Amino acid sequence: MNSTIETILSHRSVRAFENKPLSKKTVDTLIQCAQQASTSSYIQAYSIIGVTNPDKKKALAELAGPQSYVEENGHFFVFCADLKRHEYIGKREETNVIPSLESTEKFMVALIDASLAAQNMAIAAESLGYGICYIGGIRNNLEKASELLQTPDRVLPLFGLCVGLPTKDTEKKPRLPLHHIYHENTYNNNEEVIEGELREFDEIVSAYYAKRTNGKRNQRWSDQMASMLKDPKRSYMKEFVKGKGFDVR
Repeated sequence: MNSTIETILSHRSVRAFENKPLSKKTVDTLIQCAQQASTSSYIQAYSIIGVTNPDKKKALAELAGPQSYVEENGHFFVFCADLKRHEYIGKREETNVIPSLESTEKFMVALIDASLAAQNMAIAAESLGYGICYIGGIRNNLEKASELLQTPDRVLPLFGLCVGLPTKDTEKKPRLPLHHIYHENTYNNNEEVIEGELREFDEIVSAYYAKRTNGKRNQRWSDQMASMLKDPKRSYMKEFVKGKGFDVR
């Protein structure tokens, strides 16, 4: 096993960082690693905003939870779906690109491009000994987040990424076993198989929580997911995203 695979398999989310800024060299390296991610048709439909202003970090931390580690870390990156530069290219080249930019396909391309770039950055950061934590909580109030970050139409903040030196070790959370995730040639939609797989993973997760909390919590994964999914969240999202110039029909 090589060091890259060891880094990937050792991943765990970190939520306690030294409040020590990353060097400019490290930030630049992480951004360069993000940029080397695959991108659909070379479109590069994303931007990254580094948030260093203490007041903005504090405001984003409040929007996200509150989550103190959004405010206290080595660097906070916000990954955005970005088709603004492509809109400009259309004007510059006197080509009508708007129907394409407003298609569901290009919306998906922008989301995927940004996500691939972020994961490249996450692996690079962990390979350098830093911890990371993705922050979807900025979507609790994208209107406010967009205002703080001054993102124009066709630029949509998607999630944040905290990077920094961990102040304590955290355990790896169990993942679904490989045979639950991997299907060969066709999707296995057999409910008896799905039921068996869920029972298996529920036992794994229950044992994990019981060990982690000295028996105070033994929640099954199915319980956790059902509780989280029973009520829709961020129901404003569709109209907000459409208002920013992305198509989500």
